Amino acid sequence: MIRRYFLLYFIVLSIPVFLGLLAWQSVQYKELERNVRRLEAVQDDLLADNNRIIANIAVLSSTSRIEQIAVNDLGLSRLRPENVLKIRIDGGHWQ
Repeated sequence: MIRRYFLLYFIVLSIPVFLGLLAWQSVQYKELERNVRRLEAVQDDLLADNNRIIANIAVLSSTSRIEQIAVNDLGLSRLRPENVLKIRIDGGHWQ
């Protein structure tokens, strides 16, 4: 008889515990979902920044821009092909 009541009390008392655990799990899930959304927003911002940086690299490394800086700012001029000295190393000997 006592054993039957013990089982009944256990079942009756375990229901609120399970409901509490369910509520706690729901709160944890919502918090994790919020964190995922925040991290996705950060990732989107980083991807946009990365795309802007790649575009800036393309602009800054263009040959026309580098040539303009060399000629206008540094006073350099383009070499004529006959003024270019080519050195070739064959088998470790200078030629």
